[in-house]
Amino acid sequence: MIANGLISALVTLLVTIDPVGLAPVFLSLTQGMSRSERLGVAFRATLIAFCILTFFALGGRNLLDWLGIGLPAFRIAGGLLLFWIAFEMVFELRTDRKQHTADVAVTADHIRHIAAFPLAIPLMAGPGAITAVLLLSARAGSHWPSLAGLLTLLAIVMAACLAVFVAAARISHLLGVTGHLVMSRLLGIILAALAVQFVIDGLNALTSL
Repeated sequence: MIANGLISALVTLLVTIDPVGLAPVFLSLTQGMSRSERLGVAFRATLIAFCILTFFALGGRNLLDWLGIGLPAFRIAGGLLLFWIAFEMVFELRTDRKQHTADVAVTADHIRHIAAFPLAIPLMAGPGAITAVLLLSARAGSHWPSLAGLLTLLAIVMAACLAVFVAAARISHLLGVTGHLVMSRLLGIILAALAVQFVIDGLNALTSL
């Protein structure tokens, strides 16, 4: 059961953050930079995103309590949000939205701020990723080994993002347009199923109150 939970959490984080899908956006954001500058942006963005998601993993439950939001309600709302992200992935709407966010940021902010916005926020640690982390930490509850496992998985996903950024040009060339389309739709279907499961968990929690 624990292994299944960890695998489910890892798949949820990978699909929601979508490291491979960030490769073309990273390339467009860092266009014209040297290799060392790209590495600096990649490291900084990964660190910022990890810190933000770790904060929500450890303090998200307290934040919900302070706002007076119950976990069942958040599970349902979070599941619906994740389902919308899955819908965008299946029908190829998410990539266009990410690219638009990147284009706006490049013209509005200096290049040295790109790592924080829009790369770390909202492309890596966006609403979908924050929602997924909150839902997964709610599943773990106050069980510290489970929370430690969640943080470990989060670190693994961030490391995957960093690896993708370092090899972004090669990955984008290997996948091509068709590869990106197939992977986006496949991951979208998986995320949709996970989102529905979150809604079911929330409804079950409500009926048991």
